[in-house]
Amino acid sequence: MSTPAPSLHEKLNLLRQRFINQLPSRLQKTVAQWQSNEAESRLAPELHRFFHSLKGTGRSLGFERIALLAEQAEEALTATPQRADLDTLISKLLDQIKEESAYLQTQQGQQASMAGFNSVEFTHQPEQVRSKRQRLIYLCDDETEHISSLMHHLRCFGHEVVHFANTDTFFNAVLTRRPDAVIMDVQFPNGQTAGTETLTSLNKLTGQHLPSIVLSGHSDFHSRLSAVRAGCNGYFTKPIKPLDLMLAIDDLTSPMDDEPLRVLIVDDEPEAAEYHALLLEEAGMIVEQIHHPNQALSALERFNPDLMLVDVYMPVCSGEELASIIRQQPEYVGLPIIYLSSETNSQKQISAMAAGVEAFITKPVVPKELVSAVHLRAERLRLLRSLMTQDSMTGLYNHSTTTDLINKALAQAHRNGSQHAMAMIDIDHFKEVNDTYGHLAGDQVIITLARLLKTRLRLSDTIGRYGGEEFVVLFKDVSVEQAVKLIDDLRHDFGLVDFHAGEVSFRCTFSAGISDFPAHPTTQALRLAADQALYHAKHKGRNQVATSLELGNDILIRTSE
Repeated sequence: MSTPAPSLHEKLNLLRQRFINQLPSRLQKTVAQWQSNEAESRLAPELHRFFHSLKGTGRSLGFERIALLAEQAEEALTATPQRADLDTLISKLLDQIKEESAYLQTQQGQQASMAGFNSVEFTHQPEQVRSKRQRLIYLCDDETEHISSLMHHLRCFGHEVVHFANTDTFFNAVLTRRPDAVIMDVQFPNGQTAGTETLTSLNKLTGQHLPSIVLSGHSDFHSRLSAVRAGCNGYFTKPIKPLDLMLAIDDLTSPMDDEPLRVLIVDDEPEAAEYHALLLEEAGMIVEQIHHPNQALSALERFNPDLMLVDVYMPVCSGEELASIIRQQPEYVGLPIIYLSSETNSQKQISAMAAGVEAFITKPVVPKELVSAVHLRAERLRLLRSLMTQDSMTGLYNHSTTTDLINKALAQAHRNGSQHAMAMIDIDHFKEVNDTYGHLAGDQVIITLARLLKTRLRLSDTIGRYGGEEFVVLFKDVSVEQAVKLIDDLRHDFGLVDFHAGEVSFRCTFSAGISDFPAHPTTQALRLAADQALYHAKHKGRNQVATSLELGNDILIRTSE
């Protein structure tokens, strides 16, 4: 039997206990440094940082007495320049901190400190039932003549589809295994609005809204009203074009962003960094901590955060200096940086923000305010990034962004010794599609292939629109043989999708070429090999997949369709 994961309160209590357990040794080291014969000018900044850090972390973890004593020591270092006076004050305050530390390790002290510790429990983020983009779709309809075509198109997108012919079986299935979306008819033999009434009952019983779309042979006001009252997200009338419904389901079930926000914390105090990390992780974010500024640039490249939380007062390099170093890197000019510090002097805060940071949050933080500040600024960056990096029609990465991501992936693969595969995909006879059925129909084909790629492939794969009707995919840690299987399955299913231009229906196919890394060690070499394999597939008759292994040293001349 697995042990349940600790709650936020339990994690914070462990962190508080670790802080108290480590405090005596930290105090002993600080006392020894102060009592040594080293130059005062060198020791004073170190001591100032110690008390400043103790003040902020102590207050964040609810140890107000320790924070108050540390604050007094910090002020004494600033206001009392004479060493003799400082000796008396610092020694007295260190003794008081020792006494408080010892008291906090008693049961009475722990109870007293917990009474004043206001911890906030966040609503846990629901875990994803499936790790991929696959969705579970329930289709409830007693008219079976159109079901097979509809189920086929939904499965082309990689969704799991289960059909129910009556509302009772559907009702029980939802209680057993909740779907991601429902396609529901309105009328059944047991009632003119039995379908939508069943949805209403389920919503009330479970307390959760079922994402749903109505598919009905009736378009009367009463049927539509019942759908609205059931909270349905769309209403389609039969006969339906399967692709239209498929795209609607895709819109309904696709989250705005598959990836949680990524936050990098830079703080030389491990307890403070972990405390803030716990708060953000509880809100569903992915957090990495580093405790020395010199690790920041490598962490930025490796972790690729959406935002940085940086402590202002750190040894060797201050938060302000670190922010300036980061802003000198062109790729991080727009990265949101938030300062965390117990500094309350407004002039010092304004001065520290001159390096181009977004906000200054004073310790101890209010948990909800910290989460809100991070969400707001990180999501804004993601929106701006998407406008600059995504193709406006398909939502896939644009040409330049795709190239940059592939460059980074190959650089990482060189270090790790990984193998990757690249696929270049081109829609067959696309010019004829535009000339025959119009550009709106051509756009529909491009959008459908883009969504098919996005729903069927992994989150870790890089998928981009390279231009026009051409797409590129970088499969990470995948062999050529595996890539061929994946792309060929997609090719087969794409060829069975029915497109419509007015009353006319038509189908499309694509060809693909695949190359491998490290056999082709650069982005240019990898792309050229995949491109040559693609046009080998075109020359062989289109609607097929070819690999660079088939070409050897042969070079094909790229021709237009």
